[in-house]
Amino acid sequence: MLESIRKHSKFVMILLFLLIIPGFVFMGVDSSYFSESSPVVARVDGKDITQLEWDNAHRMESDRLRSENPNLDAKLLDSPQARYATLERLVRDQVFQVAAQKMHLVTSDAALARALQEIPAIAALRKADGSLDTEGYRNLLAAQGMTPEGFEASMRRDLSLAQVVGGVVNTALASPVVADVALNAMLQRREIQVAMFAAKDYAKKVQVTDADLQNYYQQHLTQFEQPEQASIEYVVLDLDAVRARIALNEDDLRTYYQENGARLAGVQAQRRASHILINAPKEQPQAERDAAKAKAQELQAQVKADPARFAALAKEHSQDPGSATQGGDLGFFSRGAMVPEFEQAAFSLSKGQISDVIETEFGYHILQVTEVQEPALPSFETLRPKIEAELKDQMALRQFAEAAESFTNTVYEQSESLAPAAEKLGLKVVTATQVQRQPQLGATGALANERFLEALFASDSLENKRNTDAIELGSNQLVAGRVTTYTPAKQLSLEEVRGRVEALFVAQKAAELAQQDGIAQLAAWQKDTSQAQQLQPALVVARNTPQNLPPQVLTAALQAQVQPLPAWVGVNLDAQGYAIVKVNEVLAAENQSVELSKLAQGQYEQLYAQAEAAAYYEALKNKFKVQFKVARP
Repeated sequence: MLESIRKHSKFVMILLFLLIIPGFVFMGVDSSYFSESSPVVARVDGKDITQLEWDNAHRMESDRLRSENPNLDAKLLDSPQARYATLERLVRDQVFQVAAQKMHLVTSDAALARALQEIPAIAALRKADGSLDTEGYRNLLAAQGMTPEGFEASMRRDLSLAQVVGGVVNTALASPVVADVALNAMLQRREIQVAMFAAKDYAKKVQVTDADLQNYYQQHLTQFEQPEQASIEYVVLDLDAVRARIALNEDDLRTYYQENGARLAGVQAQRRASHILINAPKEQPQAERDAAKAKAQELQAQVKADPARFAALAKEHSQDPGSATQGGDLGFFSRGAMVPEFEQAAFSLSKGQISDVIETEFGYHILQVTEVQEPALPSFETLRPKIEAELKDQMALRQFAEAAESFTNTVYEQSESLAPAAEKLGLKVVTATQVQRQPQLGATGALANERFLEALFASDSLENKRNTDAIELGSNQLVAGRVTTYTPAKQLSLEEVRGRVEALFVAQKAAELAQQDGIAQLAAWQKDTSQAQQLQPALVVARNTPQNLPPQVLTAALQAQVQPLPAWVGVNLDAQGYAIVKVNEVLAAENQSVELSKLAQGQYEQLYAQAEAAAYYEALKNKFKVQFKVARP
C-alpha cells in the first residue's frame, strides 16, 4: 500500500529519472550497529558502505518483492546481477544524500503538505469541511507499520533528494529539429529479405560416436550433477486455517447485523439539512466567543418561533459562505461527512425539527433537518453470508497471535513430528519431493521461501530429522517442516545421462554446421546475387513492426550499412543457427497523425531529460569520489 501511495505522487522530476534509475533503498539503520570487521564494498565522499549494509539492504528488498509477488522466482532475486543492483542503489542513495546536504536542499512544511495532499489515499481522508481525518490517516499508515511522523520524515527526505536532479530534469530541452532527426532514424523502415539456416535442419547430418559423447561429457561435468535434494513434509498456519476453525454464535451474528447491516448492504441513511453558522474558532478570545454564542442563541429563538424564516435568516446572518446564499442548505449527507457534534444532532432530529445551538470547532450552528432518507435494510438471511465472512475475518485476525504461539511451541516441543501441531490446530500436512536448497523455477508458497529452505537444510534438520522452527512466510503466515529423506549431491555417470548428453552434443554440432553453411553462402551471394535462391519474400520492417523476426535479425537489418544497396549482413543466432539478411531499400517513416507526432516528441523529451539526469548523476559520482570495491558481475 505504501508503495502505491508513493507511486501516485505527482513528483514528475523523480518519476522521469526513475525510468532509468530504480527507486532508492533506504536503510534507516544506525551505522553503530554494523560490525567494524564487515568488509567495505563501496565508498561515497569518504563514507563506507559495508558488506553487512549491502546484505541487509538486499534482504529487505527481496522480502518486499516476494511479499508483493509470492510467485516471483527467488533465483532472480539472488542472482549476482540483482545483488549488485542493490549495491548500486545504496551508492546512489548516498550520493543524493551527500548532494542534498552540501547544496542545502530542504523541504518546507508547506511543500510537504502539498505533496501529501497529492496522494489519493490521503486526499480521500479529507472531511467535508476541508480538515483531515487524523484518525483515519493514522490507521492508514499503521496498516503499513508506519507512524505519521515516520512516513512524513520519509516523504520529506524523498522530496529533498528529488531536488538534486529536479533542476536538471525540469530544465532539459530537446529542440524539435533534434527530436525529428532522432525520431526519423528510429522510425526508419527497411525492405529486407532473409534466409534462415536453422540448426534443427542440420541435426541429421551430425555423426555421433561414443568418443564424442565421452569427450562432451567430460568437458561439461557440472551440467550432469544431481544436486542434493530431500523429501519433506510441512504445515502452514495462516488466517484461512484459523478462520476454518471458528464457530459463530447466532446471537453474535444478529447483533452484528443490527450494528453493521446498513454498511454491509451498501445502504446509508441520509439527512438533508440547513444551518446558520456564527463563526467562533477555538483560538478566538473568550469574550468574542461569548458574543458569537449569544448571537446564535438569539437567532435560534427567532427560528424556533417562526421556522418558515430559517432560510431568510440564514441568508442574512450565516457566516458560512458556501451555504448562506442557498438559505443555509447543505444538501444530503450521510454519517461520517460532518464533524461529530453536527452529525449527532442531524441524525437525532426528525424532519422539520430545529436543533439547539450546537458548538463545533468552527463556531455555533443552528440546524434544521429538511429531509430524511432511511433506505430499507435487507433481511438478516440475505446478509448472513457477508456477516459470517466479515466476523470470521475479524475473529481470525484476533485469534491468529494465540494460534501462532501454540503452533510455534508445539513444533518445537514435539520436534519429532508435525502431526501434533497439525491435529491441535486443524492443519494439513503437505508432502513434497525433490526439494533443493534453493527455490526452484515455478516454486510457490513455502517452497519459494529461502529462509524455510535454509532451515530444512540445516545440519540438525538433515541429521536428526527434527522439525524446523516456525518460519514467517508473510503477514499472518507461518510454516514449519521436517526432512523425511535426504539424498546428497552426486555426479551422474555418463550411462545415467547418455540421452541428455547426446541431445546436447547434436544440438551444438548442428548449430556449428548451420553457421558454417550460412557464412559460406553469405560470401557466395555477396559475389553473385543471382545464386541467392533461399531468400524469403521481401518484408518491410521497422522497430515497431518486427514481422516476427528474431530480435538479432531485426537489429542487424536496421543497423546494416546501406551504401551501396543491396546490403548484406550475416547474423549468428547461436544455438538456433544462422541468418543472412539482404537489405533492398531504405524507406522513410510512415506519416503520423499530429497527435502521435506530439506524443513522440514528448517521449523523446522525456528520454532526453533522463539522459541529462543520468549524466548529472555520473558527474556527482566523480565529484564525491565514488568507489566500488567489488567487481560488477
